[in-house]
Amino acid sequence: MKNRIVYLHYLTLVGAIALGSFLRFSHLGLKPLWMDEVITAIFSLGKSYNDVPLNVVFPVRSLVDFFTYRYGNNCSLIAATVAQHSTHPPLFFCWMYAWLGWLSPLGENWVVKLRSLPALFGVGAIVAIYFLNRIAFSPSSGLMAAYVMAVSPFAVYLSQEARHYTLPMLLITLSLLGLMQIQQDIFSVKVVRVWVWVAWTIINSIGLYVHYFFVLALVAEIITLFLLITSHHSIIANIRQIVKALVLSISVVVISFLPLLPEIFHHYHRSETDWFSSPNGIIPFFQTFINWVLMVVAFPVENQSLPIMIISGFLMIVFGIWVGYLVFKALKILLSEPSTNLATFTLLSFSACVLFELFAIIYLFSKDITVAPRYNFIYYPSFCALIAASLNQKKHSKLTVINPKSFFLLVGIFSCICVISNSVFLKPFQPEKVAARMNFEPSVPLMMVMGYSSYQDVALGLSFALALKQVRHDSADFVFLDQHPDFSSVWKKLSQLPPPTTSKLNLWVVGPGIIQHDYPQQIVLSRNINCNIDPKYHYRIGIPYQLYRCGNIGN
Repeated sequence: MKNRIVYLHYLTLVGAIALGSFLRFSHLGLKPLWMDEVITAIFSLGKSYNDVPLNVVFPVRSLVDFFTYRYGNNCSLIAATVAQHSTHPPLFFCWMYAWLGWLSPLGENWVVKLRSLPALFGVGAIVAIYFLNRIAFSPSSGLMAAYVMAVSPFAVYLSQEARHYTLPMLLITLSLLGLMQIQQDIFSVKVVRVWVWVAWTIINSIGLYVHYFFVLALVAEIITLFLLITSHHSIIANIRQIVKALVLSISVVVISFLPLLPEIFHHYHRSETDWFSSPNGIIPFFQTFINWVLMVVAFPVENQSLPIMIISGFLMIVFGIWVGYLVFKALKILLSEPSTNLATFTLLSFSACVLFELFAIIYLFSKDITVAPRYNFIYYPSFCALIAASLNQKKHSKLTVINPKSFFLLVGIFSCICVISNSVFLKPFQPEKVAARMNFEPSVPLMMVMGYSSYQDVALGLSFALALKQVRHDSADFVFLDQHPDFSSVWKKLSQLPPPTTSKLNLWVVGPGIIQHDYPQQIVLSRNINCNIDPKYHYRIGIPYQLYRCGNIGN
């Protein structure tokens, strides 16, 4: 009988992993690459911005030659490129380069292969959260955590991004697992297991080389350990050994991180971080609440009709409040029971510390990072663990129609379907929408002009070009034009381009940093071709883009 129970337990775990894998790997190539994913692709393919054709006209079909794997690089070269052109640690990009090399030749499905490693890390996080809750609470709570992570629309969204979010999320989960082992060693086993501290130290050292925000999780764990030790010092038999182990572990992590400190100071002053807006009153608190809701439910709201937006938004808020009510009631029980008190306190303390750090960044440095839900990966593992432990409680309120666990999972699965079908968590700048608008006359030759003043503009332009390549039956041309010292230089450089060979042309000008009024009524293309503005076709998705109609070419 016992063997049968164990068998069913692990079969259920396999089911959670299989479900999570299916949701994360489904339709990986459906969504267009957006700016940040293009940046990942450039570095992970062994390329740099120096390889991008700038200030020359090229057909978008030639991008297939640019986004190919370059053999012969190593992690040192990748790290040097990332340090020069990005604001992130290098380890994720090194691993991505190795992963893509293993999958080469990449072929037409290179986008799927690019996103597959973050999806794999997302599956790994399901396994890690299972062990975290199993150790912290119970085996059944571990299963519940695996399913909560598996059907989380937020976790699926991050897993389908070719970015370094699921890897640090996995490492934070493993670090919390180590923290939970340490906590139990202090209060239950009353021994200092060297291998646990060593593993915890190694994981934290690796995490700092994956994402700078990992330091927020590390600081939160250290504060949590300090609170545990100081609040229970009278009952801790080997407190000196524990303090020594903590100081030694922190010292090793800090020493391992010293080589990156010069890069951090350099990256902090780079323009790539200027896109964060200043906080507007208490708006960051409201956005944080919305981000919590998105962790458990996500219905179509973006680019929808007003009735659908209202209905979806209302249902999401109601469901989020319902989950919050269940969690709040269950947490009081978990904190009151001796068997779960310390684990619950540990996860709550970690979550509260990270949130405090995030709001400190927002209000002290005037960078509202709540506008981007993806940065909640820092404390999502602890939230997931607490939600699962709460849902696993038998004493919370009951639904008369359906079991709360089943209802939660069904809503989560539907939300994930919305994610993988590109109905929610739309890509920033929506490259596919830009391409569709520009291709409104498929039979007319098309050229896109992208003014650029930074490498981020170049990456954004490449994302538009890739999306345009997907919708054009024939070729379209593309050109990056340097807009220094201002955008007037773009208009001048347009007149110096080689003349097109067609008698008609739709010219789209993407102008980062300018407004509609800055677009002139007429521009000169290739010295003797006049292009007139079409005021009906002006759009803005973060940045403006305007149609000019060029005629009498070659006459």
